[in-house]
Amino acid sequence: MTAAENVCYTLINVPSDSEPPSEISLKADLEKGEIKAKTEALKKVIIMILNGEKLPGLLMTIIRFVLPLQDHTIKKLLLVFWEIVPKTTPDGKLLQEMILVCDAYRKDLQHPNEFIRGSTLRFLCKLKESELLEPLMPAIRACLEHRHSYVRRNAVLAIYTIYRNFEHLIPDAPELIHDFLVNEKDASCKRNAFMMLIHADQERALDYLSTCIDQVHTFGDILQLVIVELIYKVCHANPSERARFIRCIYNLLQSSSPAVKYEAAGTLVTLSSAPTAIKAAAQCYIDLIIKESDNNVKLIVLDRLIELKEHPTHERVLQDLVMDILRVLSTPDLEVRKKTLQLALDLVSSRNVEELVIVLKKEVIKTNNVTEHEDTDKYRQLLVRTLHSCSVRFPDMAANVIPVLMEFLSDTNEAAAADVLEFVREAIQRFDTLRPLIIEKMLEVFHAIKTVKIYRGALWILGEYCSTKDDIQSVMTEVRRSLGEIPIVENEIKKETGEVKPEDEVSAAPAQKLVTEMGTYVTQSALSSSRPSKKEEDRPPLRGFLMDGDFYVAASLATTLTKVALRYVAIVQDKKKQNSFVAESMLIMVTVLHLGKSSLPKKPITDDDVDRISLCLKVLSECSPLMNDIFNKECRKSLSHMLTVRLEEEKLSQKKESEKRNVTVQADDPISFMQLTAKNETSSKEDQFQLSLLAAMGNTQRKEAADPLASKLNKVTQLTGFSDPVYAEAYVHVNQYDIVLDVLVVNQTSDTLQNCTLELATLGDLKLVEKPSPLTLAPHDFANIKANVKVASTENGIIFGNIVYDVSGAASDRNCVVLSDIHIDIMDYIQPASCTDAEFRQMWAEFEWENKVTVNTNITDLNEYLQHILRSTNMKCLTPEKALSGFCGFMAANLYARSIFGEDALANVSIEKPIHLGPDAPVNGHIRIRAKSQGMALSLGDKINLSQKKSNI
Repeated sequence: MTAAENVCYTLINVPSDSEPPSEISLKADLEKGEIKAKTEALKKVIIMILNGEKLPGLLMTIIRFVLPLQDHTIKKLLLVFWEIVPKTTPDGKLLQEMILVCDAYRKDLQHPNEFIRGSTLRFLCKLKESELLEPLMPAIRACLEHRHSYVRRNAVLAIYTIYRNFEHLIPDAPELIHDFLVNEKDASCKRNAFMMLIHADQERALDYLSTCIDQVHTFGDILQLVIVELIYKVCHANPSERARFIRCIYNLLQSSSPAVKYEAAGTLVTLSSAPTAIKAAAQCYIDLIIKESDNNVKLIVLDRLIELKEHPTHERVLQDLVMDILRVLSTPDLEVRKKTLQLALDLVSSRNVEELVIVLKKEVIKTNNVTEHEDTDKYRQLLVRTLHSCSVRFPDMAANVIPVLMEFLSDTNEAAAADVLEFVREAIQRFDTLRPLIIEKMLEVFHAIKTVKIYRGALWILGEYCSTKDDIQSVMTEVRRSLGEIPIVENEIKKETGEVKPEDEVSAAPAQKLVTEMGTYVTQSALSSSRPSKKEEDRPPLRGFLMDGDFYVAASLATTLTKVALRYVAIVQDKKKQNSFVAESMLIMVTVLHLGKSSLPKKPITDDDVDRISLCLKVLSECSPLMNDIFNKECRKSLSHMLTVRLEEEKLSQKKESEKRNVTVQADDPISFMQLTAKNETSSKEDQFQLSLLAAMGNTQRKEAADPLASKLNKVTQLTGFSDPVYAEAYVHVNQYDIVLDVLVVNQTSDTLQNCTLELATLGDLKLVEKPSPLTLAPHDFANIKANVKVASTENGIIFGNIVYDVSGAASDRNCVVLSDIHIDIMDYIQPASCTDAEFRQMWAEFEWENKVTVNTNITDLNEYLQHILRSTNMKCLTPEKALSGFCGFMAANLYARSIFGEDALANVSIEKPIHLGPDAPVNGHIRIRAKSQGMALSLGDKINLSQKKSNI
């Protein structure tokens, strides 16, 4: 272990601009100064020793003039000083002066002040010289009987570390601590004592636990946590002990401490897979999520529930708890709600779907009543999607869900309304029995729809699925009501000139109302015509969209009218009625065309919309069977095909998920009998406590490490040349939010290098956490220096710098070796992710940074190039495989990824194979990258540029 990896007890801040004081001035301050001056001088001495200075002349001065002082700050600083000061001669023998220090600390261990006793005992934990500790052992033992718990608990820690490092000094420590534990009443002392027994003599710890196993629920939470750890370790090493302790773990699930409940639940799951145990643990997790106020805790515990669900045998137990899991929806945080809904959806079955739908319907209605909040809309959207998924998987539920959801079509939030519309479109196509109900509800809310996108979708559904005479008449009435008085242009001009009051206009009436209630004609000058805002408010919805220049909805209206008119002609035999309906449809289209060509709308009609409306007019005037077939049958076929493909994709992905989760056992796999396995083989599962400790320290061991190609050597960067006086190389270890540089520095000269300092600087969104300490390197010696760099966002960063040093005995200036740059790869922070097409389009429109990369590669196959880009960038292809299969000379695909910092990255690949250049011609085209931040877009573009060409290796 290098010095940088040792456990750090004390952090000392060093001002970067301070001048190093001389030894003489420090000596004077320590001898004759006031308490304050001595304190400052002692601090400076500590800093200088930490920086590698040797100050042997000050040792006796500190013993004579500082050690006898009773000031608490001085005493605290002295503990740090004695920890870091060299205590041995060059040949390894203890310095004579340390005997005086030892005597001073023996007195401190008998001091009447409990703080001094306790802090001295803590200091003794850090001493590594047995000669210093031996005379102090009687005093340390005596501290176990001190009246104050602070002294007693530190005495236990001191005895534990001494026993672990120098067992011969206190061979009876386990027995001593066991007796102490039996009689002790303070929770923190009992915890420390029990902790020592776990690590020093597990049998004694188990004996003690056996005597008080029924009182465990009355212990303090810190002791309960240690007991959980002991039970876990014992049962992990010796599974036959499970029956002895599992009742104790059950009792600890009822603990008042959330931490104990969490650990007990986790331990119970690893010890037993019985349904009752899983149910108790899951119930405990759910209670924790509901009662804990911290969202991070909620998310962590939710993850544990999701892990439980991954096990096939546990899933059925959790299905019975779906209603309890839904109680978590009372949390206002969107991320927690999102995970909860996903978990509930994964666990839903025919047994509980009805209850689930009732709860979700109540939640949807609740979102309508709360005051508008930015997350309310997103939450409503999540609920709609969850109900959509439930209805698709369990069609019987659709009839209950649709009436509630269709109320939201008139919602101002377009995203939630669009999800409802998509659901309704799928339901009306799949479930024939629900069509009359959906059409009825759609006609009810049609006039209240406020957004043009939803209006277009509703028009399409009505035009496609209205099949009875009454429904078709109702659609025409709603369209006329929504369009207002026609012809539109004349009506609008009359309003402008004041011939018609907007308030007196009845939108649904075909005739103009030019007479007031008093029986007099309206006479109003143009100057006194009403407020424009009021005029716009009074406009019917469809007319409002058209006046704003949105004529795409007019093209949709023309298609809808054509479909219903052709259907009306087929249903109704009366020629007069047929002609009347078709003529009314054509009149509406013509008046819209007229409006588009006039100067009244804010934007004129586009040529595409004109062509579409003109085509519909021609179809209605000719009424040919072919056109009837295209409008009324082919459209629905294409929707049906799209829904079928989507359903197949969902089933395929579910199948893959279930295959992943099903544990397959090969025919020739060896059978493991627990009774026959050796003790060292029983730890087939990883020790959860050890794993969590490693994760907290950032030393997560990855499974790929077994592969020699994925070893540390792949991440070693050479920083200097082999002929430089100082050779340096760095291993770059990337954790989630920080980078650790482990730099090996080798002195290749025959001189001693003093104050050898690694100076680093960063480019990009990287920040150096601390300045590495200077070193002294003997001839041909080497050392490891560690530097931490914080990462704030996903973009390429560069770490650069140099090594500066002084040559011992030389009068020249400081020497400097410049280091090579270390490039931090963006790929360490990007993970594949998925999103819906609508979310992708929305983000594509919102993100302002775009980077266009020209394809420049030696790959000749389109699909191979796409797979190469996916591997190089860690992105996920959102375009389904079926859409990419086959060969047509070109390809377009959407890619998506998310960084660990929550930043989204989108890419659109548009490539083609230039066939005219022959079969060996490389792929060409463009890749457009969009991201919220400039750094992300540029870094991803650079990565694609660097890795476009396929290497020949």
